[in-house]
Amino acid sequence: MGNKMTDDIRFQTKDGLSIYARSYGDPNAPHTVLCLHGLTRNHKDFEPMIEALLPDHPDTRFIAWDTRGRCKSEYDPDPSHYALPIYAEDVIGLIEHLHLEKFSLIGTSMGGLISMVLMSLIPERIKGVVMNDIGPVIEVEGLNRIASYLGKNKPVADFEAAAQALKSKQAGAFPDYTDEDWLKFARRTHATREDGQVEADYDPNLVKNFAIPDSTDENDESMWTLYRGMSASPFLLIRGEISELLSEKTARRMLNAHPDAEMATVPRIGHAPVLDEPEAVSAISQFLKKVKAA
Repeated sequence: MGNKMTDDIRFQTKDGLSIYARSYGDPNAPHTVLCLHGLTRNHKDFEPMIEALLPDHPDTRFIAWDTRGRCKSEYDPDPSHYALPIYAEDVIGLIEHLHLEKFSLIGTSMGGLISMVLMSLIPERIKGVVMNDIGPVIEVEGLNRIASYLGKNKPVADFEAAAQALKSKQAGAFPDYTDEDWLKFARRTHATREDGQVEADYDPNLVKNFAIPDSTDENDESMWTLYRGMSASPFLLIRGEISELLSEKTARRMLNAHPDAEMATVPRIGHAPVLDEPEAVSAISQFLKKVKAA
């Protein structure tokens, strides 16, 4: 990013792992937004969004982290720890490390599920929540697509080859992406190894704790109870128009179950929007103004 106001953050989890996060914007800004990425992504996933939002939100600091097992955070020797309750505990560790009293959350996919868990644990500290293309009902079709590439981190020659590999697996979710878009995607999600080859920037052992149900359960009471617990804070749902993971039916049900919810749909995008799309930027910008004014 071109913004010079960035800072590296490191802290240790309760079980001793080193976790990385990056701060963007004025470190003394009165409002902080924690950005929680998806299953195989990392802090860089939010840089396009932050770059789009910061000019209109100079009073906001964005902090994007690497969940354990991703990018600059330490890999966990026990894959069973790659689980929502532990991720949420790690976020609370970050919050305490930063001495945050109140903040907002933007969670993409898995990061949205972590946000739901955090709302059940520390609702009084959360000013508002944006969830990106995820909800209490997760379509099995989308999970199967993720499973088709999860953990298959075969190294390739360079970022151009990584971009083509991404395109071959995920073109259906991003039908309008150009080769340049795929290359940017690859640079956010891949890293150069010591031997010069390029590979996906996450622990392939994540797959060992990734289970897919036999069918989609539209009425999973534990998940809907968790979601209804979010009613204490304003809520914005971003949905990709052609998402395989979050159906339009579930999205509408989410809006009806929350007293202060809004939704923005990103056209011709599947799972998950990058959040630099005009529809997403506009909706998130207005939402942040709303929660800051509250």
